[in-house]
Amino acid sequence: MKKIAALSTLLILTSALAVAPKDTLVIQESADIPTMDPGVTYDTASGSITENLYETLLTYSGASLTKLEPLLATKWTISNGGKTYTFDLRKNVKFHSGGAMTCADAEYSFERNLVTNSAESGNWFIAESLLGTGANANDDKTITWARIDKAVECNAAGQLVFTLPAVDPAFLAKLAYTGQSVIDSKHAIKLGEWSGKESDWKTWVGKNLTNSKLSQAPSGTGAYKFVRKDANAFLASAFDGYWGKKPAIKNVIIQKVPELAARQQAFLRGDADLIEGGGRAVDEEQIKGKSGVTWIDNLPNTVSTAFFMNQNIKSSGLLGSGKLDGKGIPATFFKDANVRRAFSYAFNYKQYIDDVQNGKGKQRTMLLPDTFPGYDAKIGTYSYDKAKAEQLFKRAWGGQVWKNGFVMTANYRAGSVPQQTAMEILKKNVEALNPKFRINIQAKPWSEMLSDSKTGKEAMIVIGWAPDYADPDNFMYTFYSSNGYYFPRSNFKDAQVDKWLEQARNTVNTAERNRLYSLVGKKAYEQAPYILMPAGIGYTFVRNNLVGVSTGNFNPMTSFSYTGTLWKDLSKK
Repeated sequence: MKKIAALSTLLILTSALAVAPKDTLVIQESADIPTMDPGVTYDTASGSITENLYETLLTYSGASLTKLEPLLATKWTISNGGKTYTFDLRKNVKFHSGGAMTCADAEYSFERNLVTNSAESGNWFIAESLLGTGANANDDKTITWARIDKAVECNAAGQLVFTLPAVDPAFLAKLAYTGQSVIDSKHAIKLGEWSGKESDWKTWVGKNLTNSKLSQAPSGTGAYKFVRKDANAFLASAFDGYWGKKPAIKNVIIQKVPELAARQQAFLRGDADLIEGGGRAVDEEQIKGKSGVTWIDNLPNTVSTAFFMNQNIKSSGLLGSGKLDGKGIPATFFKDANVRRAFSYAFNYKQYIDDVQNGKGKQRTMLLPDTFPGYDAKIGTYSYDKAKAEQLFKRAWGGQVWKNGFVMTANYRAGSVPQQTAMEILKKNVEALNPKFRINIQAKPWSEMLSDSKTGKEAMIVIGWAPDYADPDNFMYTFYSSNGYYFPRSNFKDAQVDKWLEQARNTVNTAERNRLYSLVGKKAYEQAPYILMPAGIGYTFVRNNLVGVSTGNFNPMTSFSYTGTLWKDLSKK
């Protein structure tokens, strides 16, 4: 095997190597990495990086979705009727910069998240806990520096103290999310990030941190430190000053390889230890059972995925003429429920399950994992029905859709075979209904699609949601509330649904919450704001010399990666 002499050489690791080195983990994905700043990490590609460079106060225990254990904290107490949380912090912890972690760093991290919070940052749910609102000071004038400062403080004993305005039974779980990691405050301030003081806090309210200076030069307490990154590769190395057990894997390379075939070939040769696959059907045919492969099946699936039908499209570039004249669509094309329901009947769910999930998938009734409380299996589901789709298209927009036809453009994540296949199924079936119907589909880089969809510029995309914390509110509010994270992507708003969701998050009565979520699910079935993608049975595959991946320790809450565990828990034999 060719000897690697320097870290820089690792970034251009190619098929010239017989296999990936024993001390190096090589991952190939189709997506790029939007950010490495925990304060704005809210996508899986970014999360898979930040959770290994940074650490949170708490983490999930083993494969449990609900049991938490200390990480940067060592213990905690709850007082004041469940509204005050006091944390003892781990001592002798160093940041990658060499500085020691203190309570001041933790306080800075949470206050920074509250200051810069926006609907797109992933901090709205911690802001709801600590400030009583998911908004920031620009959108809610009652938020003051005094409120933020009081919400999280260090006491005289060096303990971190959170003071909540109301009881939140999900608060501890929220602290385990990678976006709530502790950052190196001195390092960040030196880079030019927020000073941590009242004097300049207003200039940082709602600020987009995606390409922040901290994202470009991260410094956390994690087992791995950032080395370098370019458009096609990322490199991290084991942190010598890590407080915990020293990882066996010394280097981690993530390569951007858009072509699935190239990723598959690299994996089967042993050049890559982990790759983004092409969906169960493709992976079982091309990967399962091959030499050097370990296949792990029947894993939990806690992701919900859907076609988003944007009811207020803000990108004229996707609208053609912008009218229902057969040459485009209006920005409000999907506002007519007849259009949305017609599209829902035009998708062939069974074909997707067969072609992408190799028959191992099922339709869900709601955009909520069926293992979560609140899921109602009795709600109806759509099925492929050409006659019903045609009937609804003829009703849409007073008959104008059927009479004039339409042309629209839908984007999917470049390199994602499941998304491309889903788009192709929908395109074929819709266009077969009427020769005047046309859907143009095109691949788009993940970071661009993510950014444009945040501002409502995408007409129709396929996107999923992995839970931040194990509570149904994290899915139901996200997808269905007009105040939810995904609202700008769908622009679906129903006053009754909003009311039910607010009631559900303000009661600790499980039976009542379940009843309310069932009502939301039934209303969503009627209104069809989304086309619900079938949920596959979880699986993963790795090179058979990679140790540490198993059903016993696979935790979808802990890790965004294909292993269900962190890099530090992996090794090679």
